[in-house]
Amino acid sequence: MQQGADALEYFHQSFSQIENKALYNATFPCTKTPVAPILPSVPSGRTLLVVTIITTRRQAEYHYLLQVAHSFLKQISECGPNCYDVRLLICNVDLYPASHEDACLLSQLLSSVERHVEGQEDDSPNIFEREKQDYAFCLSSTLEVFNPEYVLLIEDDAVAEAEIFSAFFELVHVRFSQEPLGGGLYTKLYHPERLQGYLNPEPMRILEWFGLGSLTGLALNFGYTLLFYQLRFSWRQFIALALYSMLMAELFGRHYILELRRILPALYNVVPATECCTPAMLFSESSARRTLVYLDELTCKAGYAKDTALYRELGRRGERAWALEPNMVKHVGLFSTLRGSFDNTEPQLL
Repeated sequence: MQQGADALEYFHQSFSQIENKALYNATFPCTKTPVAPILPSVPSGRTLLVVTIITTRRQAEYHYLLQVAHSFLKQISECGPNCYDVRLLICNVDLYPASHEDACLLSQLLSSVERHVEGQEDDSPNIFEREKQDYAFCLSSTLEVFNPEYVLLIEDDAVAEAEIFSAFFELVHVRFSQEPLGGGLYTKLYHPERLQGYLNPEPMRILEWFGLGSLTGLALNFGYTLLFYQLRFSWRQFIALALYSMLMAELFGRHYILELRRILPALYNVVPATECCTPAMLFSESSARRTLVYLDELTCKAGYAKDTALYRELGRRGERAWALEPNMVKHVGLFSTLRGSFDNTEPQLL
């Protein structure tokens, strides 16, 4: 809650400094054009990257949206000239947009769009389909408003890590320099830590696990040989140390080991994407348009949410997708908007 309060204070101060007004518990109407833009205007030319934050009302005291927006503004500032043409867009998909106070506050400072008209009935057959339609609307609106080269769709409880823009430039200028995202449909910048272990059914991780165990086992075996003046190489000893290293790595947690890759962008790991989840998704302009076509042709429901639907479309359409490791956003949400309706029942804990 403290991070949310700090973010709220930051934006109140930003608005008061620009408008020369003192704000105490002020409320703001939603606007389509920022009254006091917090980012400098972009020079003529195509926008490189737009970070679009998809948002709806959650528990007000946490100010999730403000935390996320603050984190990206901080990283843009620290990024310097390289991020001068990075834009932020607030995509308010709340059924009652004027009631989303944090989004209305940010609309005074940043570009924003709203999906729903106040009081308009929701005609979505279920909450999963509505979430998919919200996602498609925000992606489409970003292309329409900015026509950027890349779109980073962020859910409103995904706080940016310090390396997020160095990761972006590593992807677009180094890893995928020949073709945007290597021709892939999207690149995920987040995967839940609980699903990043070596024992998950993904062949690449099993190979990585064996490789780590072999290298560590070899190093331990070499150290043992030097320490105890053992002259002959022992396969039995090597295998035992390798298995021990693999066990320790799994117990320690692969997601903690991945943190070592933050030392250098060249160490970031790009792997084939898995099914879950969508807090941070990077699209190129062309892949975003393909994604919109795919989303328009499918209907989501319980057990077939947008992340599952997009993943299954990869095989059906002959597409590829990637995931970047380690995570470039931190998931701070305590509640799921899919496991309960804000208006009817309290959202359930994640």
